[in-house]
Amino acid sequence: MIIESQIKASIVKAVKELYEAEIAEESVQIQLTRKDMKGDYTVVVFPLLKVSKKNPVETGNDLGEFIKKDCPEVAEFDVIKGFLNLQLSTTYWLGLLNEYVQNEQHGLTKADDNSPLVMIEYSSPNTNKPLHLGHIRNNLLGYSLSRIVSANGNRVVKTNIVNDRGIHICKSMLAWKKWGEGQTPESTGKKGDHLVGDFYVKFDQEYKKEQAELIAAGQTKEEAEANSPLMKEAREMLLKWEAHDPEVYALWEQMNKWVYAGFDVTYKQMGVDFDKIYYESDTYKVGRDMVLDGLNKEVFYRREDNSVWADLAKDGLDEKLLLRTDGTSVYMTQDIGTAKLRYDDYDIDKMVYVVGNEQNYHFKVLAILLDRLGLEWGKDLVHFSYGMVELPEGKMKSREGTVVDADDLMADMINTAREMSKELGKLDGYSDEEAEKVYQTIALGALKYFILKVDPRKNMTFDPKESIDFNGNTGPFIQYTYARIQSIYRKAEAKGIEISDKAVLETAMTEKEIQLMRMVANFPTIVAEAGKVYSPALIANFVYDMAKEFNQFYHESPIAVEEDETKRSMRLLLCKAVGTVIKNGMWMMGIDVPERM
Repeated sequence: MIIESQIKASIVKAVKELYEAEIAEESVQIQLTRKDMKGDYTVVVFPLLKVSKKNPVETGNDLGEFIKKDCPEVAEFDVIKGFLNLQLSTTYWLGLLNEYVQNEQHGLTKADDNSPLVMIEYSSPNTNKPLHLGHIRNNLLGYSLSRIVSANGNRVVKTNIVNDRGIHICKSMLAWKKWGEGQTPESTGKKGDHLVGDFYVKFDQEYKKEQAELIAAGQTKEEAEANSPLMKEAREMLLKWEAHDPEVYALWEQMNKWVYAGFDVTYKQMGVDFDKIYYESDTYKVGRDMVLDGLNKEVFYRREDNSVWADLAKDGLDEKLLLRTDGTSVYMTQDIGTAKLRYDDYDIDKMVYVVGNEQNYHFKVLAILLDRLGLEWGKDLVHFSYGMVELPEGKMKSREGTVVDADDLMADMINTAREMSKELGKLDGYSDEEAEKVYQTIALGALKYFILKVDPRKNMTFDPKESIDFNGNTGPFIQYTYARIQSIYRKAEAKGIEISDKAVLETAMTEKEIQLMRMVANFPTIVAEAGKVYSPALIANFVYDMAKEFNQFYHESPIAVEEDETKRSMRLLLCKAVGTVIKNGMWMMGIDVPERM
């Protein structure tokens, strides 16, 4: 903030005039005053003792007196040990309020044509199953991150890499071919991704039956896995797909179309989208050619079994398989090709991968391999690593069909929001259509906020019931706070109260009102920090703290019914500024805020 620079400049001037010494403005240590202390900014005095030749209290008093005269925004000061606490004037805060209420984009920095271009990859689904709870966390983190990066003045490209090839895809295809009896999404009434996912589970069930029979016949578990006729058929199907066998390829295209149609419905419901979608079936070819080129240049090496590897010993890692014995690609090969295509398509300044922490090693290796292949941007890629999400019951397994489906979860959340809202009488007087829209807004707000408020690096347990509570650290509580602010304005208008564009600078402010202004003023700093460390949780928890602070103010202070016109006007403007912060903060999380609730 500008005031911080003014205070630092004043301290530099004070040191020169009081102690005849020169210090750099960057060396001045200034921070927000602790909540349990009186003041707005705190200057750390200890580093200045060597020039003042005085004790901390005397030095603090010297500087406080000087700053108070030199910087009119500072009204009072207090020295506690080696810390100089500065209290800003009410006039200063009211001036900021007048500035912020005119800016509906407060906290958001707009990009221009010369702004850095950041590409963010998220979602990365497989076309053998529907999206589940784990995908929800990935999508919500990625989408929120795209908005936070955008809010920090960057151009953003949102991308998705669809894993549409490989043995796991062939498992669903083979199961449908054997046991599908021609089923389609239309004939079954199922979403396409759900239908295909059923056959992925069916394959695993039949595969386990085969293994059990082979083990019963005297084979070891390892032998049973290797000799399974079903798995051999799946591997053969993959080879046929790579050879572009017409029958296999046609089945692959048809089943993928079913899945994509299902994904589109889920993404729309979730409120996320992409600017560009890449497909592994395209990118793995580019990656394979790059690996073979690296082989020719002796960046990689070939083993006797014809497989291609990278030796990472000099980087403190082990060896990495890049092409299998039969020449088929692995995930690493695909990611090399995808990276190359992306940098060919866009002049990217930064590439961010939103992928779970189980892939930390993968992305460490990817950065090294891209660098070895001569792609300078490889070593600068960012792996936005996040923890796993579970339910109170424990982990989920796609093969066994024990995952929490994203569509089912969102539908259950909407039903819960509907039941709770009706029980609490929140939407009395709404039409059915209006109410249904708010139910969805509340449900998805609850889901998104509950997931995003957690430090992304941590594993988390998602509790649907806890997430949708209208009290506590939840999305609905924040949404209700925003709706409450809009209600205050509607009531003021209904009473014929004219709301001034500016607060009178001589208006008195309570400590609670100043605290709200501190938070409004600090919002851009939080946005910048969230962009720097890639953390939607910083935004989420700041917005919750602001909503909580506002509700305390609301219960303690009359607003539209305040008889003093200048106080009433100031409080209404303060409500507007707080509403802007809540709305913009929730926007960065991809959460809508209802005008009424």
